[in-house]
Amino acid sequence: MNHDDFGVPEPESLTSMGTTEDPIAESSVRLALPAEADAIGEIQVAAWRRAYEGLLPADVLADLNPAQFAAQWRAALIAPGEARNRVLVALAGRTIVGFAAITASDDPDADQRHDALVAELAVDPSATRAGHGSRLLNAVVDTIRADKFQRVTVWVNTTDDVLRAFYTDSGWAPDGATRELDLYGDESVRVKQVRLHTDPSASE
Repeated sequence: MNHDDFGVPEPESLTSMGTTEDPIAESSVRLALPAEADAIGEIQVAAWRRAYEGLLPADVLADLNPAQFAAQWRAALIAPGEARNRVLVALAGRTIVGFAAITASDDPDADQRHDALVAELAVDPSATRAGHGSRLLNAVVDTIRADKFQRVTVWVNTTDDVLRAFYTDSGWAPDGATRELDLYGDESVRVKQVRLHTDPSASE
């Protein structure tokens, strides 16, 4: 599958940072390929184990299966559905060290024509503090702008001060919306989240 399979041309910020045919850049961001689903699944599990440490039992986190996550990502990459469903990957050389997934927001108060959602943005814990998250976030905003979204949101656990600061330091801000996730469906573990937002055109 080539990048055109996602429906619209890549934003300049993606193509200028390197493709698989270009000389290998030290750090780059581009659209993900189905063959990279296994790496994405591994990163998601590693990131979730860190993000939910102390919120979920250790045995639950240990049982997270990268292969199950990878199968879902592979299916989404092969058949993304709406053209604006995107998965980006951050690379250090040839190694995938992070990813981000973008879609139209399905929040009850959202306008799917204009509101995007960062469904996931994660960097391998072993590759943090190297600028990969910031490069991913910049590419996310550029992609959302190119796809003609007017607003983008993300949900962050209220206990995750590091992740919240990552977004707010990049110009994102709370929009007043909050929610609680019932992780097991039996009220035993609830996680509070706050929604942050930004205007993609503000960083043009």
